Amino acid sequence: MSTVTLPQRLAAWKHAWQTTNLPESGVVDGVTRWLVVTRAGVLPMTLISGIVAALLAWAAAVTVDWFNVTLAVVGIVLAHLANNLMNDLSDTDAGADTADYPRALYAPHPILSGLVTRRQLVTGILLCQVACLAIMITLIVRVDWWIAFFALVGLFLSYAYTAPPLRLKKIGLGELDVLLVWGPLMVGGVYYAGVGSVSWQVLAAATVYALLPTTVLMGKHIDKLPYDAPAGTRTLPVLLGEPRAKRATQVMMVGYYAGIVALVAVQAIGWPALLTLGALPLLVRSVRQFSRPTPSEPPADYPVWPLWWAPIAFVHTRRAGGLLLVGLFAWALWATIR
Repeated sequence: MSTVTLPQRLAAWKHAWQTTNLPESGVVDGVTRWLVVTRAGVLPMTLISGIVAALLAWAAAVTVDWFNVTLAVVGIVLAHLANNLMNDLSDTDAGADTADYPRALYAPHPILSGLVTRRQLVTGILLCQVACLAIMITLIVRVDWWIAFFALVGLFLSYAYTAPPLRLKKIGLGELDVLLVWGPLMVGGVYYAGVGSVSWQVLAAATVYALLPTTVLMGKHIDKLPYDAPAGTRTLPVLLGEPRAKRATQVMMVGYYAGIVALVAVQAIGWPALLTLGALPLLVRSVRQFSRPTPSEPPADYPVWPLWWAPIAFVHTRRAGGLLLVGLFAWALWATIR
């Protein structure tokens, strides 16, 4: 048996992180497997929410408990991991995830592909949730009971996204769910953990940023239209139809930039946040792509087919969100040294 070298492992981990797929090299160790199972490649959206909160707290020129902020950021990342696993478990148990459904086509399905057993998936969920519970209790002790509000409402919305009886995804409320979780709950919760209060400016900035992750979900649900509509899964794109769903996604993308400009205009955030406008060329390209039909077949070596619109929105979200962080960092640094 040949020995797997460290460079081969690192290459496998990188591939799993970037594509949520197993590498063709065949290097499938425990890290690679769980990077794929947890869909860890989408975690930057959550990490950005946490860092946005941290930078807003820094810029506010108030006393910040950075240990609490760090705990809260770890908590929301673990909560996202648990949510990904819970969604796969709920959709599998409900019969929504099948071998010919996109979830099992663009990447190996945790259970259906045999990457992990149902018991291992449940164990992963429980480990994440126990860690989140420990973080919540610690922050309640260090701050106050409002921490429980942010954590438990987030847990409820994460569970209700796919799990019965609500199954918000099936009644056109999954997109609103994501807007609330990635915005006011994540950003507001991390900010509250560090500062002990939260302002309308923070919640407004959180909601504007959350438009970006919501476009990713819109893109994903547009990709799933041929599967969701016949199955009676009434996501927002199913309710709107493909043309209007694409226009709504374009409006959300443009709305993010309009929101940032408005926040700067009312001095809710500092002008360096306008650095995010550096992603406008990619916005133009993404909006134009959303005006075109879905290609009939994927380009060569395309790793996540049949997803097409979600990756376009994700790349734009990563660019715009990353530049927003740079701008908020510059604002916070300037507020500190002036």
